[in-house]
Amino acid sequence: MKKILVFAALGCMLLTQAQENLTPEKLWQVQRVSPIGISKDKQYIIYSVATPDIEANKNNRKKFKVPITGGTAIELANNENLVANDRISADGKFILYSDEVKINKVAGKELYPDLPKSDAYIYTSLNYRHWDTWEDGEYNHVFVAPYVNGKSLRGKDIMPNEPYDAPTKPFGGDEDFIWHPDGKHIVYVAKKKYGTEYAVSTNTDLYQYNIETALTTNLTVNNKGYDLAPQFNAQGVLAWMQMKRDGFEADKQDLIVLVNDKFPINLTAHRDDIHVEGFKWSEDGRSLFFWAPINGTLQLFQVNNPGLTKILPVIKQLTSGDFDITGIVAQNGNSLVVSRTDMNTASELYKLNLQNNQLEQLTHVNDSFYSSIAKCKTERRWVTTTDGKKMLVWVIYPPGFDASKKYPTLLYCQGGPQSPLTQFYSFRWNFQLMASQGYIVVAPNRRGMPGHGTQWNESISKDHGGQVMNDYLSAIDAISKEPFVDKNRLGCVGASYGGYSVFMLAGLHNNRFKTFISHDGIFDTKSMYGTTEELWFVNFDYGGPYWDKNPAAQKTYGVQNPINHVAKWNTPIMIVQGGIDFRVPIEQGLQAFQAAQLRGIKSKLLYLPGENHWVSTAQNGMVWQREFFKWLKETL
Repeated sequence: MKKILVFAALGCMLLTQAQENLTPEKLWQVQRVSPIGISKDKQYIIYSVATPDIEANKNNRKKFKVPITGGTAIELANNENLVANDRISADGKFILYSDEVKINKVAGKELYPDLPKSDAYIYTSLNYRHWDTWEDGEYNHVFVAPYVNGKSLRGKDIMPNEPYDAPTKPFGGDEDFIWHPDGKHIVYVAKKKYGTEYAVSTNTDLYQYNIETALTTNLTVNNKGYDLAPQFNAQGVLAWMQMKRDGFEADKQDLIVLVNDKFPINLTAHRDDIHVEGFKWSEDGRSLFFWAPINGTLQLFQVNNPGLTKILPVIKQLTSGDFDITGIVAQNGNSLVVSRTDMNTASELYKLNLQNNQLEQLTHVNDSFYSSIAKCKTERRWVTTTDGKKMLVWVIYPPGFDASKKYPTLLYCQGGPQSPLTQFYSFRWNFQLMASQGYIVVAPNRRGMPGHGTQWNESISKDHGGQVMNDYLSAIDAISKEPFVDKNRLGCVGASYGGYSVFMLAGLHNNRFKTFISHDGIFDTKSMYGTTEELWFVNFDYGGPYWDKNPAAQKTYGVQNPINHVAKWNTPIMIVQGGIDFRVPIEQGLQAFQAAQLRGIKSKLLYLPGENHWVSTAQNGMVWQREFFKWLKETL
């Protein structure tokens, strides 16, 4: 018996020794699983796997199928089309597609053909650039074409001469235009506003186009905020996601169904803590599955569709645990296939048994990789804020954490500002990667995040640099009381609104932190208002333009403007800036670096000329990570 115990202990030791800490180089070996759909016979789940190719600076993709009952995955040839084509109408007569259409002339060589070498652009209204591209007068339009013998004939633009985009920019795709099950109608998403009016509004609508009459009807004319992600069930009932207020991009997002083609019913309005991220109709059309943030994770829910009965919509939570459900792929009877991730593992596909709500892993793309990688413990803490609120804080510990030792610790500031901080797995802001370099990571669900009620979510608007800064400091101060936190080695990092938070805290931290890293952060709210493209955001969250004298705006551009606190900067800071980031434009990072340099503060600028608000390419991503940890090693 003793020999067995010795061998068992030795086996555990060898297993522990065989596991290595995650590094930037290893992170870029993780394969990325993307669901495609369910096979026509409903026996297989089809998915793609992207494998990073660092040398080629791209991802290589392959397609696979796995039985929905579980089993071995089989690689598919690229021409195997096992998933039903939802671009083809139910009667098989027509096919949908989108294409860019030239509507406006904005280039100098278009306006003056005798000057073909001109690279000038002329604009007379806003929305002259968006996300990472300049307006070139071309718009995404939806086309419908006859489909004969498996081939598409010449298509018809269903939005002729309209200077509007469907799919919507910058992130819309095929989900923005869909078939009605009758095969005679098309529903698409568009924001039919132009120029400056477009730049200040979030009022997208759902439009229904009749193939036979060529008439278009606005189905959501009475709603002034976002209307997104239309889906029909088999019976022809339309559902979509909706926000109420125009200009507020982080309003509570609810799930709506249109009963009898006339009466919109809000299925989630009665739950203040529910902010729907995405959804899918059940097979029988009687209910809808959706995922939403709840207390620091993304979980799966189900709500019934009561129609015009007196039955109330009832929401049931189907999953729970320290993981995220990030998408719904398909249903087959009592099996619902979803995407799942957590802070230690990238996305894989799972099957949820709808009878007992048990999850079973279907794809195992990265199992062998993670078997050799040491995991990080993630822990929930509840911290009392300076105004007496209870705030969830995620704490992520290094592999092999030893409470008798002291560790350098990072305060992570989430972007958004109204985006949830959950069990996500990022290929850039990766908590496992940070912790695996020997850092404890403190990640607070500070106010402004959905999943904790609308008051918590909305209280950040018009107060970006106020109580939220106290939330951050409450979190790091509470965790710093632990004996294993080295108070002399605290750092603060973040991107976007998190980058703004870093800039603000650099002037407010009272020597708590020894180093800062800000990526695409807002440094000067005035120049941010003057150059950012989606003006609805700054109009709502900042309280208006900098020339407005209302108290909220004056606070935003005054005491809550990081540039006004630079005189108190005294700590090393690294600044990262994307060259084609039009959301938080380049002058933000350059101003901050220039200020730090002129004040004699140890500082570094990482400039990524071809990257937008994110870092998308493999080699730039690795440069980012190497410089990130190099800076922390130097300064922390």
